[in-house]
Amino acid sequence: MRAAQITSLDGPDAVEVGDVPEPEPGEGHVLIDVHAAGVSFPEVLQTRGLYQLKPALPFVPGSEVSGVIASAPPDSGLDVGDRVAAFALLGGFAERVVADVDMTFRLPDTLTFQQGAALPLNYLTAHFALLRRGRLQDSESVLVHGAAGGVGTASIQVAKAFGAGQVIAVTSNDAKAQVALAAGADDVVLADGFKDAVTDLTDDHGVDIVVDPVGGDRFTDSLRCLSPDGRLLVIGFTAGEIPTVKVNRLLLNNIDVRGVAWGGFVLQQPGYVATQWAELVPHIDSGALLAPIAATYPLDSVVEALRELDDRKAMGKVVLSIR
Repeated sequence: MRAAQITSLDGPDAVEVGDVPEPEPGEGHVLIDVHAAGVSFPEVLQTRGLYQLKPALPFVPGSEVSGVIASAPPDSGLDVGDRVAAFALLGGFAERVVADVDMTFRLPDTLTFQQGAALPLNYLTAHFALLRRGRLQDSESVLVHGAAGGVGTASIQVAKAFGAGQVIAVTSNDAKAQVALAAGADDVVLADGFKDAVTDLTDDHGVDIVVDPVGGDRFTDSLRCLSPDGRLLVIGFTAGEIPTVKVNRLLLNNIDVRGVAWGGFVLQQPGYVATQWAELVPHIDSGALLAPIAATYPLDSVVEALRELDDRKAMGKVVLSIR
């Protein structure tokens, strides 16, 4: 079968497409004919050996897919031919992939395969971040960094769907601001000077939650944007720099910094992802959760897809169309 492989840790340009053996499903696994695969920042990090998951070379990246069941255990509740979305962890940039039954879910008929592949990582992460780690309450205000990216647009939509009041998006330019507004943000501010803009928008009160997949030099001003009892959710570091915090800021203002590692959590909590998916489905069916697709690339153009994320050009979700 055709697949993209990371054969060296020299960045996105070194990813190769070629023939590899088909995967064999083990106990408790399904085999999926992949129609589309989501491309996310962890895959960019994997091309340089910078992600916490470091498989032996060579390996096929790709954690989130959508497609059709090719085989499934009799007691899985899934049948050959079912349309599904899945979190496969690895192997998704290929014509076939194996996924755990517990990480595979029926894809609503209202969604295309491309839209389905855009769901698992970003929307489950946003749900975990805002509801489990952030303890989002009705009418609370949320500030979202990187708001035009995959995690950012998912966080905007999940926040609104689950009761947030004001959602403020932070973007680097006006074109990305339009993407954030289309995703459901109430207000958009530019990254340059965002703290003062947030102060004005919240009448000097600040926001209850900051969603931060960016890191870098925005971090301190994000803390300054929090209201008393506010929570800053650390999701990633697409800016490249891992920031530090002087904990006296937390003490003086009664605020929290909370790590969000969805993948590590769910691998230790069987059944949790199924609960998440069940909570998301009504909002998927209603149209409240619908990933904006920034670009769709064929498998042979995987390098260009990864570059779009690496260069921070993506406005929405980047997807590979496999078949």
